[in-house]
Amino acid sequence: MTDRDNLLWLQCWRDQQIDFNQASANQLLTRFWPGLYLAKRSRVFVPLCGKSLDMIWLAKQGHVVIGVELSPVAVKAFFHENHLRPTRRKVGQFTLWQHGRISILCGDYFSLTVAELGQIDTVYDRAALTALPADIRSLYVAQLSLIVPDSTTVFLLTTEDSDETETLSQAVGVGAEIKSLYSALFNIKLVYVESVFEADPDFPDQLPQRTEHKAYQLSSKQSVSGVI
Repeated sequence: MTDRDNLLWLQCWRDQQIDFNQASANQLLTRFWPGLYLAKRSRVFVPLCGKSLDMIWLAKQGHVVIGVELSPVAVKAFFHENHLRPTRRKVGQFTLWQHGRISILCGDYFSLTVAELGQIDTVYDRAALTALPADIRSLYVAQLSLIVPDSTTVFLLTTEDSDETETLSQAVGVGAEIKSLYSALFNIKLVYVESVFEADPDFPDQLPQRTEHKAYQLSSKQSVSGVI
């Protein structure tokens, strides 16, 4: 992200203008995660984690959870709101907050290195990709390919606005952007689609826009099994 994007993100957290945090773990996570058949103590990376309660749920499944988040306001809020008392120390360019099985590296995702992140088995992306400006999503995926092993699997949840030119079958299939971003490195399996009609509160006179909430399993084309 650019310095301007980073400043805007930090300001949103300071001003509490973040409206996508949930009161409980994501339902698609709890429904489909068991189907990944991951071993306990698997190391799960959560990019752009904010203060997501999904990290608590993942840790309760026995996983070691490593998040990365730019805003110290978000990181502090996560531990405070969940009544956790973390330790803090510097790790490279990051501040590592840690309690039990949960660690959050506070700093810029795009500056993260393998040395700071450590070994990763699976990536959990809940709308981190689609929260980013469209013009830097390819950079997000490129950075991910640099810091996690080729064998890493990805569980990806997206929110995708339907294009008026798309047919229904196209809209509920694998998104064109997802194919463009991930198909060179991953086998893409769409495991769930839910279409909802949502009105834009800023434009109450317009018809509701159809949005697809999708869950994908991505497996490395270089992995031995080739599937999740």
